[in-house]
Amino acid sequence: MTVLPDDGLSLAAEFPDATHEQWQHLVAGVLRKSGKEVSADGAEDALSTALEDGLRARPLYTARDDAPPAGLPGFAPFVRGGRAAGNTAGGWDVRQRHTVADSAAVLTDLENGVTSLWLTVDDTTGSPAAALAAALDGVYLDLAAVVLDAGAGTDAAARALLRLYEEKGVAPDAARGNLGADPLGHEARTGQPYDSAQAAELARLCTGRYPGLRALTVDALPYHEAGGSAAQELGCSLATGVAYLRTLTEAGLSVEEALAHLEFRYAAGADQFLTVAKFRAARRLWARVAEACGAPRSGAQLQHAVTSPVMMTRRDPWVNMLRTTIATLAAGVGGADAVTVLPFDHALGLPDAFARRIARNTSTILVEESHLARVIDPAGGSWYVERLTDELAHAGWEFFQEIERAGGQAAALRGGLVGDRLAATWSARSRKLATRREPVTGVSEFPHLAEKPLVREPAPAPPSGGLPRVRRDEAFETLRARADAHLAATGARPRVYLAALGPAAAHTARLTFAANLFQAGGIEAVTEGTFEESGARDVCLCSSDALYEEQAATAARELRAAGAGHVFLAGRPATHAGVDTYVFAGCDAVSVLSATLDRMGVSR
Repeated sequence: MTVLPDDGLSLAAEFPDATHEQWQHLVAGVLRKSGKEVSADGAEDALSTALEDGLRARPLYTARDDAPPAGLPGFAPFVRGGRAAGNTAGGWDVRQRHTVADSAAVLTDLENGVTSLWLTVDDTTGSPAAALAAALDGVYLDLAAVVLDAGAGTDAAARALLRLYEEKGVAPDAARGNLGADPLGHEARTGQPYDSAQAAELARLCTGRYPGLRALTVDALPYHEAGGSAAQELGCSLATGVAYLRTLTEAGLSVEEALAHLEFRYAAGADQFLTVAKFRAARRLWARVAEACGAPRSGAQLQHAVTSPVMMTRRDPWVNMLRTTIATLAAGVGGADAVTVLPFDHALGLPDAFARRIARNTSTILVEESHLARVIDPAGGSWYVERLTDELAHAGWEFFQEIERAGGQAAALRGGLVGDRLAATWSARSRKLATRREPVTGVSEFPHLAEKPLVREPAPAPPSGGLPRVRRDEAFETLRARADAHLAATGARPRVYLAALGPAAAHTARLTFAANLFQAGGIEAVTEGTFEESGARDVCLCSSDALYEEQAATAARELRAAGAGHVFLAGRPATHAGVDTYVFAGCDAVSVLSATLDRMGVSR
């Protein structure tokens, strides 16, 4: 083995530095070979990916993609973290959610890695305030923080918790958590306002006496669950936070005291870089608000991350474990103070013990085994993350200003501004989902028709009457439910026969594509035997463009003579005789599948 001398010479010394322009020229050349005529200047745009809020992810970031200084962890503008030590002391707060509080489940969580509890406490959607003592029986309330989510019943639930602290002898300075008052969040969920004076009274009650208790939550989940983008989630949270600052200061609290009573809740999605940027941008924006209020040193935003309910699927729910793992990693890298991992069966009803165990262990593995919390702001300094943080912060601030011009968050909710903006965003995203430009694994891509469904006890009905709740899987779930009902009624699934033309090399890719497409609608794709043996009346031709020119028309004619009622072709639209519908990457899969089920007589 030859040992290189340690003479200080770089191994790249004889190679000239490549310029950005040279890279663009080479990329343009490759794109031209693939049939795309682009200039060197347009090569980068051709490889860029459009994001929501008018943002774009480019293929290459360099030192030229500067962003404002991120500062130091624990110091304004808090982009790199609200605390100087970040989460390095022991990782983030592992916060488990309980919609129906059960003391046995609560204690199991706390004994196995959970460090705080998020309890739904409401007479209609969870445990009433009177059941708090039973739910927290055996819990050391001086060790475990409690976060309430009680909607219009917040005042009663909060006072019940405070009485419980007194009855159990918990010192006021040892109480930790959040009483969960969120008047605007409740209105967003239900369309019904409740008196924010109660929230202000709880804040006054806690100020000075319970230094570890916050009174208000700024919950951005209602906007995320209504289909909002990351910037819209940020804008709504800022407008809500500002509204609460006004309420608290008018009630006699100082700006610093008011800031200390707010905790912000955001969704963490499976787009890891966007999630990282969102949490960093949120801290920067809130620091700007605190600075404008005259309290720049008190602008460190306390953040609670919740893995996105919108991304959770009902079909192939096991894949949700992977989604929540990525989301948790992104929230941790983004600097969230507390993280709630929704169980993989969240969309199906109440989680079982196994699902809760996997949820809490997701954080444990990332913190204890992957050592994710050992580094403060792991993504800091990445040109892409820093630039995305900056662009997202500008987009969020712009929407916040639009809300403020409309009279603030309450006025924007009641006047329809927020609902209209979120609906427009979801409409555009729904188009991407329908065309599978945004694939959902196990649902719109690689579905498993033979999957045995999981059955869970129904969860309490969530609040309704305000903003809608959406899911990424909802359009395809409707199709699958129709096909399943047909199977239950007739004993057979609706079927499409895939007719492969030519050798395997010619048809395999499109055969696989077509099978995935039809199965996403609950339609069985039959590939074995002949068309006559398949029991199908619809058929899809699968092959290469060259063989289509030679054989498509003849194959379509023969299949119709054999009884085919509808002929699909897997490929770009053309003029092949006898073909009724063309299916291809980017086609509206939901429309195609819905029309197919209609034609097959599958009831809606």
